[in-house]
Amino acid sequence: MWVFLLMMLLLLWPVAASTARSYVKPGCQEKCGNVRVPYPFGILEKSCAMNNHFFLNCTSKDEDHPELLFGNMPISDISELEGTLTVGIPAAFNCYDKKGIETNYSSQSTTLGSGPFMFSNTLNIFTAIGCDTDGQVTNYEFTYGAGCLSICTQYVEMSDSNPCSGSGCCQTSIPKGLNSLTYSLSTYYKYTNVSDFNRCGFAFLADNSSLKLSNWPLSRTPKDEKDAYATDVVIEWVVENKTCEQAKANTSAYACGANAHCTYPEIDQGYRCSCNEGFEGNPYLKDGCQDINECEGKNPCQEGTCRNTNGDYKCRCPLGKYGDGKIRCKGVGIISIISAVAVSFSLVIICLLLYINCMKRRKEKNFKENGGKFLKNQRKSWTQQNSEETDYLLGERSQPPRKEENKPILTSSQTVISLQIENYTDSI
Repeated sequence: MWVFLLMMLLLLWPVAASTARSYVKPGCQEKCGNVRVPYPFGILEKSCAMNNHFFLNCTSKDEDHPELLFGNMPISDISELEGTLTVGIPAAFNCYDKKGIETNYSSQSTTLGSGPFMFSNTLNIFTAIGCDTDGQVTNYEFTYGAGCLSICTQYVEMSDSNPCSGSGCCQTSIPKGLNSLTYSLSTYYKYTNVSDFNRCGFAFLADNSSLKLSNWPLSRTPKDEKDAYATDVVIEWVVENKTCEQAKANTSAYACGANAHCTYPEIDQGYRCSCNEGFEGNPYLKDGCQDINECEGKNPCQEGTCRNTNGDYKCRCPLGKYGDGKIRCKGVGIISIISAVAVSFSLVIICLLLYINCMKRRKEKNFKENGGKFLKNQRKSWTQQNSEETDYLLGERSQPPRKEENKPILTSSQTVISLQIENYTDSI
């Protein structure tokens, strides 16, 4: 028995392995610590990445907690479907004592290099925190610059619902296509007029969906721990800075695998890959896009039975109907016909039972109204007293009845009357 089960397990193992979806090239490591590293990114071996731009550093200083880095920035998430990676970048800050003397200061400069990477202008927001704070953001080439001013004279609760409109904090957006940023701070009164509750200002770029202003109270001061005041920043990437037509012209370098197609991101630079409709998986792997079985779980058909096909599904209409079950079947189904027949038959039975019941009540009514009870008793009396005479007159008896004293013999007319009474009472 155990030998048989072991043999079945060995036979089924390759099938299970082949159906499991992989997001990395064969033989490559999929994770660095808790962070998934899908292709076109790769770690440890350069052959695991599409090219050098996508080869990442998975540090091994601490074997129990390896860290994935993009340059010197720790990575917390990579999405091959959205074309994003999320990194941690420290905030810029400046701090002053009650006398207005600067006690701590740090600006922040980050560049993404020459690869196909840029800061997301739709997912990130530049934010400055403080009551005497002027935050500025520029690019490395100094072809772009923006800033915002935050001023307040009393303590402001930094709740997540704070609109950041200039009291306690302020925000501004960044343009498309930036691959370098420098943000810094300046102050007008060196926080001397608000030193009781605010001595430091902060400026940072952050993922708008994960930013919690409640983590940035006005009383906050910089900490020495690593990444103690870093924020999540979303970086968008493309395969190459080429159009889809240019990429498809070079089939050996075209990045999209089978059942995938070329798409343009919102950043208006380069191209990405997406699985065709009806497929899911990693579109950058040769066979990364696998068929979705739409028939699993809830039936997607408007009507009928679902049948999965490669990249799609079909809906077979019920017996007796025709058309496309995805929209709606036409005709009358066999179940509807059977139901209609069953209902009709039930109605006929009900009507028949009602008719029988009605006729029975009508008989009983006639019986009572026409003296039926009296006639029935009369027939019983005649039958009991003159049964032999009646049988003889009807020819059912060969011998004449024995005459008893003081008992009259029935005449023919009397017998007829008796039979009429009997027939009438039987009819009612």
